[in-house]
Amino acid sequence: QVQLAESGGGLVQAGGSLRLSCAASGRTLRPYAMGWFRQAPGNERELVAAIGWNGGSTHYTDDVKGRFTISRDDAKNTVYLQMNSLKPEDTAVYYCAADRSPLRNIVVHITTGDFASWGPGTQVTVSS
Repeated sequence: QVQLAESGGGLVQAGGSLRLSCAASGRTLRPYAMGWFRQAPGNERELVAAIGWNGGSTHYTDDVKGRFTISRDDAKNTVYLQMNSLKPEDTAVYYCAADRSPLRNIVVHITTGDFASWGPGTQVTVSS
């Protein structure tokens, strides 16, 4: 079973940037698609970005397209989320998660239910 740990959250002004990291231990992430999610108070957890097992495919929710970039470094067993042009509505707890099944490369239709092995989350707060 893989253990995931998010880091890099914090308080930033609108228009600023943050880079979130998701470090894995206990198992290699290499064969698994990965996702970043967020949950704001009172809202359901939503998929923000996903990346296929070999990095060849990515998917973003419309709200973050052009602002967020998901990437992975399998040598470091780490997945990243670069967040630029942050808005107050991006404020949430951000989570990473690993796909339940290996070798999924096309992630455009991936859903929350396809993921398991969640990290504890990191808080991102964007002030106006």
